[in-house]
Amino acid sequence: MNKFSLVWSNLFRRKVRTFLTLFSVLVAFLLFALLRTVVVAFEGGVELAGVDRLNVSPKYSIIDPLPVSHRNEILNVEGVTAISQQSWFGGSYQSPTNFFPKFPVRPREYFQMYSELIIDPAQLEAFENNRIGAVVPAAMAEQFEWRLGDRIPIEGDIYIKRDGNKLWEFELVGTYETPDSAFLSSAFLFNYDYFNEAIPEQMQGIVSWFTIRVENPDEAAEVAARIDAVFENSRNPTRSATEAEFTRQFASQLGDIGLMMNGILSAVFFTILLLTANTMSQAFRERIPELAVLKTFGFTDFSVSALVLAESIMLCALGGALGIGLAALVSGAIAPVVESLLGSFQLTVTTMASGMAIAVLLGVVVGLVPAISANRLQIVDALRK
Repeated sequence: MNKFSLVWSNLFRRKVRTFLTLFSVLVAFLLFALLRTVVVAFEGGVELAGVDRLNVSPKYSIIDPLPVSHRNEILNVEGVTAISQQSWFGGSYQSPTNFFPKFPVRPREYFQMYSELIIDPAQLEAFENNRIGAVVPAAMAEQFEWRLGDRIPIEGDIYIKRDGNKLWEFELVGTYETPDSAFLSSAFLFNYDYFNEAIPEQMQGIVSWFTIRVENPDEAAEVAARIDAVFENSRNPTRSATEAEFTRQFASQLGDIGLMMNGILSAVFFTILLLTANTMSQAFRERIPELAVLKTFGFTDFSVSALVLAESIMLCALGGALGIGLAALVSGAIAPVVESLLGSFQLTVTTMASGMAIAVLLGVVVGLVPAISANRLQIVDALRK
């Protein structure tokens, strides 16, 4: 029997206890991989934001509207070359769980602004000329099995029609391709003119934010300051920021995602640390006479302590590998749903590697005390007990 076989057989001597501990470690690393993937998805949307674009939003809260009349004044600001507008529509398709961003936009200027979005020119023309037309990302159309010409009902929650009807119906006239991660620029899009005419009169003529393209990205901060200065003393002051910063602020409306995920993971790993440490300590106490026998047969103090430490590392590494492997399967299954909001949702090699490194480190930490105790174990004292 080689040393690996010895460690393996000792690990599964108490099968029920080992499998329960292994399952706990598996769940911990399943959560680690999925939660880190969520954080990476949010950060990915920020990193891919356009470097030559600024977003002009309400100064005090993103839920405050801006008058659409701001667009002409913004276009007159030095350094601004193009403008587009979006409004957060809300609403749900069939079920509140079918969440995806929905924006009323001006079709041609929107796709000129987001040049990374690829749409067939004929479909863009149809979108512009059809009052109830809508276009969606190709992945979204595939997810919901929509086809061109389909009527898509959306139940409004923020905006209802002036006649009190909450049901909005749109005709799918096109699809577009998006980058791997396109937070807030990968959405269900429909005509602003149709939206503006259908809502109550007192709500007409408003938008949630403007997106502008600057002539020189190096002067983005100066352009943002000029825009905000124009509206500083108006009833609707603005806050202009790079698209990356705006995306980060929008995501933060849900809270500090990274902090929340790290808090959850810290609690999980602290619990797993205590549980696994208790398992290894109990296993060590049960085998004290056997370890003394190994030393009697010629195993050095270092060899015996290494066997104890290897058992701990193997337990945690095996649980970590199974948890991360399961996370890869789960993330692939839920990706179509999550990507409608976050963009790319994929378990990265970095996340898997860091997870395995943490698993090995966890094994070292929980096995260190039993290994030191095994190293100091005296044969006579151990056999006497």
